[in-house]
Amino acid sequence: MTFIDFKKLLLDADITLPKFSKLIKVSEKNIQAYKKKKEVPNTIAVIAACFASMKNADVDYKEVIESLQLQAKTKKGVGFAKKEPAKKENTENPQL
Repeated sequence: MTFIDFKKLLLDADITLPKFSKLIKVSEKNIQAYKKKKEVPNTIAVIAACFASMKNADVDYKEVIESLQLQAKTKKGVGFAKKEPAKKENTENPQL
């Protein structure tokens, strides 16, 4: 699905991109990155299409999603660990 079609589905679902990302617990920055690729992943496309269909059927999708108690994912792996401040070495009286 193109990013433009995705945005149209969000309009049909009556939800903004920031609210969409917050609701599904995905970084808005990640969703915006699809704009450069001009395409959204299948899972994001399905979610947006379902939201639009649910809105059209007068189903409160926000309540359904909030009931799932989704948790935002934290970055893990190389380069994402919290770094401890570097220890200051005593250069005045180095003991060898």
